[in-house]
Amino acid sequence: MNLVLVHGSYHGAWCWDRLTPELERLGHRVTAVELPVGDPEAGAAAYADAIEAQVDWSEPPVLIGHSMAGLVIPIVAARRPVRKLIFIAAMLAKPGVSANSQRATEPIDGQVAPTTAEWTDLGNDVWRVGPNTAAEVFYQDALPADAAWAASRLKPQAYRVMNEVSPLERWPDVPVAYIVCRDDHATNPDWARRAARERLGVEPIEIDGGHSPFITRPMELARILDEAIG
Repeated sequence: MNLVLVHGSYHGAWCWDRLTPELERLGHRVTAVELPVGDPEAGAAAYADAIEAQVDWSEPPVLIGHSMAGLVIPIVAARRPVRKLIFIAAMLAKPGVSANSQRATEPIDGQVAPTTAEWTDLGNDVWRVGPNTAAEVFYQDALPADAAWAASRLKPQAYRVMNEVSPLERWPDVPVAYIVCRDDHATNPDWARRAARERLGVEPIEIDGGHSPFITRPMELARILDEAIG
């Protein structure tokens, strides 16, 4: 199966390095795309453009989106033939509504407050997150060395994708699945369960641990994805 992995905020294609070989061992062809997350002019439509440019469309792919990528992969599916959308601890695009408006009215964000606040405004609504806050929010269940490795590779994130009204005009008519991370500190697991049932009409699939199972549980996540793909 042709799988396309789409990373979330602050991350890059590197974050799938441990998951990719596990999926390939299960017989899948994997493309991990790179989004222009640091570009203050780039929003969800530009992210979707980047995905389209990096994917082999000779076979309709399964798009797998983590976290912020949930705002983007439905846009791609509205433009191109896609076999399935799989969301991992992801936000969900809502036509005509910004992600931050959703966050203001729904308990989307993680419910465990970090003890640090290493957020740096770089200008033009581009932000950097420091290693301690990243470890608390994204990698709290990772080994310290793994959390440090991942945090060292994070990039600045432009927040246009969060502030803009979603360019998605209508939800694409494709099969979906949603994976909830039970101990997630970035996305509220309770919200994710409700959103999967009420917004997507599917029963959520659950995995232990925090926001980044592609780093902490790559073998388990690969098996879950393989089953979800069908």
